Amino acid sequence: MRVPPLRTIKLPLLLMTPCLLMVPACLVRGAPDSVVERGRVIYLEQCVVCHGPEGRGDGPEAPFLSPRPASLISAGSSVKSDAEFLAVIANGKPRSAMPAWKDRLSEEQRREVLAYIRSLIRFQPKSLTPPPPQERR
Repeated sequence: MRVPPLRTIKLPLLLMTPCLLMVPACLVRGAPDSVVERGRVIYLEQCVVCHGPEGRGDGPEAPFLSPRPASLISAGSSVKSDAEFLAVIANGKPRSAMPAWKDRLSEEQRREVLAYIRSLIRFQPKSLTPPPPQERR
């Protein structure tokens, strides 16, 4: 039996090495892989106690707060701009239990939370622009 020369073994091994080095990174579980997922992690750590798991304002602390936490998925909330949402997240809401998060969450983290909140909203406002005219035959 003939043994292949060392140089024919080196090339495939050299080509496979980067792939083999990436395997451990792919096996890591729990690492957020998107903006929405990172926002979900923060939301579950910081927001769920008041706003609830689905953003309805029905978290376990909600009954003890006055006024009750806002529903983040209502039709009214869904039409708020990103700037409006981010301002409330950063600065809190006066005369409510909503705290300011600007000193506890970075701008990037606040945007990630917003991305997650947006992913919870199922309401789609009707388009205000009329549909294009249909061709008559």
